[in-house]
Amino acid sequence: MSTKISYYFSKLDKFPIYGFFDGISETYEILQRAKVYLQDTIVGNDIRENHGEIRGDSPNFHGNYFIGEGTVIYNDVTIIGPVYIGKNCELMPGSIIRPYTIIADGCSVGHGSEVKHCVMFSGSKVASLAFAGDSILGASARVGSGVITANRKFDQTNATLKIDGQKIDLGDSFFGCILGDSARLGANAVTQPGTHIGPYTWIFPLTNVRGFIPAGKRVFNEHKTVVEENEIVELKP
Repeated sequence: MSTKISYYFSKLDKFPIYGFFDGISETYEILQRAKVYLQDTIVGNDIRENHGEIRGDSPNFHGNYFIGEGTVIYNDVTIIGPVYIGKNCELMPGSIIRPYTIIADGCSVGHGSEVKHCVMFSGSKVASLAFAGDSILGASARVGSGVITANRKFDQTNATLKIDGQKIDLGDSFFGCILGDSARLGANAVTQPGTHIGPYTWIFPLTNVRGFIPAGKRVFNEHKTVVEENEIVELKP
């Protein structure tokens, strides 16, 4: 078990912000670095640049942002800076991008989904009606429709992760999920605060997970489906 960046993410050199990972090695440091970078660079230089294409009604822009070439923004999108969005991304209708989010090249955020203080590596995708909060999505990772990455414990203490019996403080009371390269969260899955999921692991639909899930696993809950005879009742208007 590990919180080392190298266990979860193998394509740091493909990240569009040069030098972003210099000097950090732990997963939880990535979200901290995102805040510093966006505050210093995007806010500090008062950047408000959209090099992408708007299709439909104008999106709602708030604060500072940078949006790269080839990115398509559909109607009713809300972007609340500071935010960095790379090239050739898709923001589908009704999606919300909240502060301190960095979205690398070739990513997509689905209809009605909310992404808050996340770092999305290139090619990662969030499907429709999902919430990704205070989380890191590896290259080509997938978050299915209706997924919730729960990002705060009920007692509002810092998120923690147990590794070999030792509890690691992840440094913030807001901490969602680490999802490694090409890992998947199936539709309506839920991750508890601080969950770390290794690369190439699939969390099947309707599954609730927490803690550390190693690389290359399939995780699912066994369900028993009962089918019985039903009376025929015409439903009222």
